[in-house]
Amino acid sequence: MLKYTNFAVVALVSAFAAVSLQAQAKGDESAKTITVNGITIPQSRIDARLKAATAQGQPNSPELQNAVREELINIELLSQAANKKGLAKKPEVMQQIDLSKQTILASAYIQDYVKSHPLSDDELKKEFDRVNKLRGNKEYKVSHILVKTEEEAKAVEDQLKSKKFEDVAMDKSQDPGSSVKGGDLGWAVPGNFVKPFADAMVALNKGQISAPVQSQFGWHVIRLDDTRDLKVPSFDEVKPQLTQHMQQQLVQKAIMELREKATIK
Repeated sequence: MLKYTNFAVVALVSAFAAVSLQAQAKGDESAKTITVNGITIPQSRIDARLKAATAQGQPNSPELQNAVREELINIELLSQAANKKGLAKKPEVMQQIDLSKQTILASAYIQDYVKSHPLSDDELKKEFDRVNKLRGNKEYKVSHILVKTEEEAKAVEDQLKSKKFEDVAMDKSQDPGSSVKGGDLGWAVPGNFVKPFADAMVALNKGQISAPVQSQFGWHVIRLDDTRDLKVPSFDEVKPQLTQHMQQQLVQKAIMELREKATIK
């Protein structure tokens, strides 16, 4: 949905609408044709604004309809005043108008693309199964000590023979996020880690410490603290989020195809 809040003037005119006496009117006044200095505000514009407001959680009520009416009147008045001053011909204003137009068109294209490329339940379930396979059926509570070289990792191994893992992690680990917590990385699934780390982690028994493991981040000494069964949400529970995620992937693919066909210098 095109967000009405793309207009920078909304906050200003909303304030005007809030204090407007006409906004207190009841009955069917909001259904009347609106003209401002002879210029008609089309019903389609009113409907679009109401649709945007209700999509953001505001209940459609006579109060909202009257507030929208007053807001659009203020926008029309300000727009007319700007045109009388010739502001529409200023280069910076013209650029903003062009950019707004492009943004709206791009958003409309994306909406149309998503609508014309619906995702079937079979496609969604296939992705659901793929993600679940990567996630696995267990969570791992793991700690690690990260250093730059294999020699440093071996030195850490030696220190762990006589010192607590947490103390060595706080002293030697170069992972700023976990070192302050004694190397604790919390609960996670293997798919959250790079493959060498994940492979070493799942091969450990509870309480066991790994030999040095190399990844693109450096050398890790890993301790498996605990495991537990992973509660996997049902397909119906994650379907809305999964649909949104796959739609985003479709849109990115469409953009890449457009870029490949375009002449960009």
